[in-house]
Amino acid sequence: MSRRTALWQLGLAGLSLAAAPAFAEDMIKLPLPSDPRERPLTHDFPQKGTMILQRTRPPLLETPFDVFDRGVFTPNDQFFVRWHWAVIPTSVEINTFKLTVRGHVNQALSLSIDDLLKLPQVELAAVNQCSGNSRGFYEPRVPGAQWANGAMGNALWTGVRLKDVLDRAGVKAGAVQVRLNGLDDPVVPDGPDFKKSLDIEHARDGEVMIAYAMNREQLPLLNGFPLRLIVPGWYSTYWVKMLSDIEVLDKADDNFWMAVAYTIPDTPHASVTPGQTGVKLVPINKMVPRSFFTNVADGTTLPVGSAPLRGIAFGGDSGVAKVELSIDSGKSWQATALGKDHGKYSFRQWQANVLLGAKGSHSFMVRCTNQAGDVQPGTPNWNGSGFMRNVIETVQVTAS
Repeated sequence: MSRRTALWQLGLAGLSLAAAPAFAEDMIKLPLPSDPRERPLTHDFPQKGTMILQRTRPPLLETPFDVFDRGVFTPNDQFFVRWHWAVIPTSVEINTFKLTVRGHVNQALSLSIDDLLKLPQVELAAVNQCSGNSRGFYEPRVPGAQWANGAMGNALWTGVRLKDVLDRAGVKAGAVQVRLNGLDDPVVPDGPDFKKSLDIEHARDGEVMIAYAMNREQLPLLNGFPLRLIVPGWYSTYWVKMLSDIEVLDKADDNFWMAVAYTIPDTPHASVTPGQTGVKLVPINKMVPRSFFTNVADGTTLPVGSAPLRGIAFGGDSGVAKVELSIDSGKSWQATALGKDHGKYSFRQWQANVLLGAKGSHSFMVRCTNQAGDVQPGTPNWNGSGFMRNVIETVQVTAS
């Protein structure tokens, strides 16, 4: 789209949240291993349709899983929401909004949305997934939001390269990292402001971008309006919402959200045994491959005979190479047919027809292998934060 068309279509004139959402009365039962399994369904958050309410303040909204069966791109009004601090601006005036670029640069910048729209426009399909997606399945249970599998979504993001913005400011020699900050604030004076950093080479790789549109529509406020950082292939903790400040650093960032929070064991699959100590921790980073069924779930009943199965997969920081299916508890595996490739960071749909020749219970399993050769593991990882779950998904169905 042209710059003029972008301004008109996206309606970049300002956005505000209405009154606080009402408490939901409808409930959904999540397939978690322990209680409480029930969550409210809410319909009352601005710009959002039906969502699973995990928390109201700050808002944590999970995408109902049936949404993922409707297409490869997650609709904006049912795209998951996760904030760290509850002090979120309820309105943003786009005519006065500025994005600051400062620090170890030749020239500090204060950029308007119009300034950004004059830069080369790029589009990228990419999965945004919470580090703790599926945390509710961890055994033993760990603290934190007890997400099922819906703390993720896939969108077509439109914006500008972070590299182009940094090049306009002029990165000085000796730059080490780029720190990103948004408009949200801590709820207490001494609370650590939410900031995330990327190594300078990563920030300038030409893929990391600043988005002003999502699925070719204006970003919802709860998903980061007016600007959101997009870090394809990495967990969403780096995808800073309401991006307002870019600081180039000449030393490694040691702020709380990099040095303490969102760290993982430096072990295979980020896995340790409960109670294990003395393990080196590193900042969470690249996503790992995952795949899911979208048209069957635990408890589904299917007729004996041919049955269509379908789902979604993504390769993490690499494209999907193949998705395989088992209907005999993993004894044998068969290839599935892959849908259109929207890019290496996107969801990819898969489908297969299977023959259920006998009545009774069947264990269906699906696994993804990415183009780097990484395959989903057969046993779940465990760490105290409930991060990076990507075990092979299994559903129990009944043939009748």
